[in-house]
Amino acid sequence: MSEICSKMTLFRCLDIMRDLFPTDYDFYPRTWYLPAQFHEFSCEIRKMHERRVKPKPTFIIKPDTGAQGDGIYLLREPNEYSSLSGKCHVAQEYMSNVYLIDKFKFDFRIYVLLKSLEPLEFYICQEGLARFSTLPYENPTNKNIHESFMHLTNYSLNKRSSTFNRSDRDDEGSKRTLTSVLRRIAMNGHDSNKVWKSIERIVCKTIVAIVPEMKVEYQAAIPPGKTGPSCFQVCSNNHVCMTF
Repeated sequence: MSEICSKMTLFRCLDIMRDLFPTDYDFYPRTWYLPAQFHEFSCEIRKMHERRVKPKPTFIIKPDTGAQGDGIYLLREPNEYSSLSGKCHVAQEYMSNVYLIDKFKFDFRIYVLLKSLEPLEFYICQEGLARFSTLPYENPTNKNIHESFMHLTNYSLNKRSSTFNRSDRDDEGSKRTLTSVLRRIAMNGHDSNKVWKSIERIVCKTIVAIVPEMKVEYQAAIPPGKTGPSCFQVCSNNHVCMTF
């Protein structure tokens, strides 16, 4: 599971499926692997500038094995990327036109239990978390691009903000239940059932994408005839941003 929680491994698995099934795997932004694909990344930014794409393209940089928002930042020019740390990163198109609640950006933390690889069996928990930024959201500009409390939703980061709302209610504050936010989405006139079905499809497609990698690791660790584990490992390293 540590391999799958690596962002580079995860998105490479997804990219393989996108090459095979482009319309089914269009639910995540274009991804580059840095520093290995820095040249391709730089060329793409240059082409977008030449086409005068509006709004000005912004990209989010995430450390391969990072967690809790550590080391994540936004950039607009290739020369703003630093490889001096020796770490690998994924670069993705930043989704700026996001759905907001009370003017704040948020994400969903979805919990999935993978019970078996052969046969493939997994369960999606119907309750989860919604994590909110702590500054009202604005489209990225050169002035606000470094405002982590606005652009990032990681709880470990935002809990340090002076505006973090520690409400005990499920339907308010900087950390809420998944179901309360789905209810709010419905109250705002959107089809929350359709949203949940989309989440289920994304989970299913992601599991299908990582199964080959997991089978290789599983068979190497637990060869035929050897007793497998009788417990589950809880891993979480990625989230789904809401867009409409």
